[in-house]
Amino acid sequence: MSRESDIRELEGRAFRAWPALETATTAGWVQRFSGGYTKRANSINALEASAVFNLSVRNALEAPYRARGLPPVWRLTPLAPSGTDAALADAGYRRIDDSLVQRCPLDDRFAADLEVRIDPSPSDAWLAGFAALSPVAPAHRETMARMLRSIAAPVGFARVEDGGEPVAFALGVVDGDHVGLFDVLVAPSARRRGLARRLTESVCAWGQARGARFAYLQVVATNTAALPLYAALGFETVYSYGYRVP
Repeated sequence: MSRESDIRELEGRAFRAWPALETATTAGWVQRFSGGYTKRANSINALEASAVFNLSVRNALEAPYRARGLPPVWRLTPLAPSGTDAALADAGYRRIDDSLVQRCPLDDRFAADLEVRIDPSPSDAWLAGFAALSPVAPAHRETMARMLRSIAAPVGFARVEDGGEPVAFALGVVDGDHVGLFDVLVAPSARRRGLARRLTESVCAWGQARGARFAYLQVVATNTAALPLYAALGFETVYSYGYRVP
């Protein structure tokens, strides 16, 4: 598999794992719309490096976002046509949230933790705790719940409780031989207890039990707390991406 096809495959898995409420595909680009909840689900993404990018294309791809009152967010992976990032920079778009897509093979290092509960659907308590830690604006909470409940199975909503209250969360989505790990969140009061590692290992083990041979994740490149953990578990960077916003 070429590097480009590997990236395209991982991009497709991530799109399916974090589904937008509405998607449009045109001439090598995909537009994702979800009422402004998360950049990932409200962004313009290249599907092919051979796609065309010029001022006319830019305006056409941005028009539906502006019509919805949303900022046009460009998510730029190595699949973006050459010169796209520089052209947006020249037009005054700022680059934010450079991120890494990492992957590791699954083996017997990953074991489920008995205190990590993983359910096939999100409870009201899971949604409320997750929204509080993300944090999710009240106006976006209904959209968040719709998106999370629309993820195709097998999906696992992981949590750890303390005194009956959920204090740590993660999301796992199996797609073929990969399991995607998303949004590992730990309440400030529960940090420094290894919960992020326990959640990560448990979601990986859960995915492995459902046929996954690899795990992948997306992490902000400046997340100095998470990067050493993922490196210790064997995750390596496959590619990076960043956002350009007006």
